[in-house]
Parts: sequence; structure tokens; C-alpha cells
Amino acid sequence: MILFLAVICLFFHADAASAEVKVETVVDNLKIPWELVFAPDGRIFFTERDGKLWVIEDESLELVATFPTSNTLEGGLLGLALDPEFEKNNFLYLYQTYFGFELHHNKVVRYTVSNNQLTDEQILIDKIPGALWHDGGRIKFGPDEKIYITTGDATNANLSQKIDSLAGKILRINADGTIPVDNPFESSPVFSYGHRNPQGIDWTENGILVSSEHGPSGEKGYAHDEINVIEPGKNYGWPVIVGDSNNPEYTNPILHSGDVTWAPSGLLYYDSDKIPEWKGKFLVAALRGQHVMVLDLDLENNMVNSVEKIFQDKYGRIRDLVQSPDGDVFILTSNGDNDKILRVTTLETPPLTVETKGPSSSLGGYLVYGIIIATVVAGAAILIKRRKK
Repeated sequence: MILFLAVICLFFHADAASAEVKVETVVDNLKIPWELVFAPDGRIFFTERDGKLWVIEDESLELVATFPTSNTLEGGLLGLALDPEFEKNNFLYLYQTYFGFELHHNKVVRYTVSNNQLTDEQILIDKIPGALWHDGGRIKFGPDEKIYITTGDATNANLSQKIDSLAGKILRINADGTIPVDNPFESSPVFSYGHRNPQGIDWTENGILVSSEHGPSGEKGYAHDEINVIEPGKNYGWPVIVGDSNNPEYTNPILHSGDVTWAPSGLLYYDSDKIPEWKGKFLVAALRGQHVMVLDLDLENNMVNSVEKIFQDKYGRIRDLVQSPDGDVFILTSNGDNDKILRVTTLETPPLTVETKGPSSSLGGYLVYGIIIATVVAGAAILIKRRKK
């Protein structure tokens, strides 16, 4: 794979859920980027599902580490998080799918970043059931500085209802891998259960946790993707319940897709003033739906005020959405070929361009082509003007 200086593309939108913004390509020619995080010193780390960890520093792109491919369709090098004390300890966390003893598993591993290389590997939680599909994979630090981990049912739906299984759950652990004493189940990392394949989590400014989750795709019907408000110890129904239920034993989603498939992945609670139309709303990346959902949720009354779609069919499948420290939104596409990291920003913000360290593609060739095209266009304009005279 060859990465090169990203060509800046401007698209102006006036959707109901957005102000006039521009969308810039930061990096292209990627293969399924999965997660992206911002370090306090300005570096940007991101994963590709096939096993690559990258860093953007000083507007240059550098490969940090390569891991074995998982040989699965949905697993691999997935979630990525930085420690809340990263400036002091340089701890970086990865969610990885691996193959061992004829079975796939997932694990969360902590590393120390030193000179953009990984050292001091420490496995925090292991033997999370894995499979070709439904590996979950999102990891984030919550407002309480605990690590929250989404896990899929590993194509064995019954595991989601078993408290002693790590599959089909949202897990919560301390930064050193130990179990928080206030977890809902004693000596267990399980925070909530009854999930099929959650891939997005984020918190409001009041500390309310919301997740996005893939609904069935053949077993138990189709569609019914979910947005859930997550509370400790609650059962979210899979595979017993799909969509809503009148059974108080199970917690209903605040929103589900009915007979339409979104395939929601990353979820972002946007809390910046930079794009005021999005402030206080959830942005959800849709893979199958090929759009971003903008959700205005009344979480106090468990109500949905509005649901709007933006960027429909403009960038293909969208894997994740991340808010930068200055309020931009970075979008990761997931089309499997020439995937991109995009930046959504306001019109006055200067663009971010990224160059590759080491061997690069024929960037000079692209510039030459650009000059040639510009010359041809200018010449055509002159000819047209003369003919009009």
C-alpha cells in the first residue's frame, strides 16, 4: 500500500443538520482504518484493520507497528485508546483479534509509546471470544477514567446472555486491567450484557453512556440496528429480544432501525461550539447505510427529538467519527479500497495535509498532471473566449 500527500477536496453542505462546512481528505489510499485518536502533543494515531498502527506527526505519516493479520472478516487491529495520563506515561491501548489453539480470540493490550515505537507489552484482558464476524472492538476511556470495551457475540448468540462469558458485552476495567470494585457483577469486567455486536460508545457531558449496535443479519430476522442508553448491569436482550419488548427484564433501545439496515459503527457525542448545529447531538457512522446519522436525544425522558442523515452516499461506508481537540470531526471510511481519513471543518479553518515519511508514491507525477490539466483548462478557456469575440 502506498500513501501520499492527500489532495484537499472541498464539498460545501447545507443539510438540515449541518452548517456550511467543508470536507477535506487528510490521508487516502488506506485499507479499512478503524480507530483514530488525538494525543495531547498534536500527534494523531490510527489503526488499520489488517494490522497496521500509524501516526501523523508534523504533517507526516509514519508506520508505528505491524501486527499479524487475523484472517477474519470483521476482526483484526481494531480499537485504540490513549491513557488519560498519556503526557506522563505514554500508554497506548489496542484491541486485537488473534488466532490461537484453533480458535479466534480478542484481547486488549497496553503498550508504551517511545519515539513512535511500541514497547513494554502488557495484556490487560484476554480470551474475549472471537470469530470471523461479530468481534466488537471499540475501546474508550470513560469520564471515570475506566476502560470500556465493546465485544461481539462471536456468532454464538447465546453467549450474550451468559454473565460468565466476555462475548456480547460492554466490559469495564481499570487502566491496569484489574476489575473496578463498583462493577455491577462481583469480580467481573461485565458492565452490560445482551449485546450482539456493539461498535460505538460515547458519553454526554453529564456522563450518560450511549452505544450503537448491529442488529441481526439473517439469524432472528434482519435489521433492527440499535442505539442504546447503557446502564450498569442491564440486559439489552440479544438474542431473546430484537427491537422493542414489553418484558421489563430487558432494556429497550432508545432507537432502532426497524426493517432498515444502518449497520452502525462508531458513535460520537459532539460537544464543541465549532459546528453549533451539531453541538449536544450524537453522530453515528453507518456502514451499510453509507451516511452519518445526527441524533438529537432527550436522555432525561428517554425520547428521540430528531434523526437526520447527512453525507448520504458521498463517501461510501463510514466506520468511525472522532472529534478533534479544536472541534473538527474526522471521518474514517470503510470501503476496503482507497479508504480515507476525512476532516469536516468550518470554512475558515486552514487545511491539514499529510506527507509520507520514507518511500512515497509518485507525488511529483500527480503535481505534473495537475499542472498539465490546469494548462489545458486555461487554454480551453482562452479559445472559448476568442470564439465568442
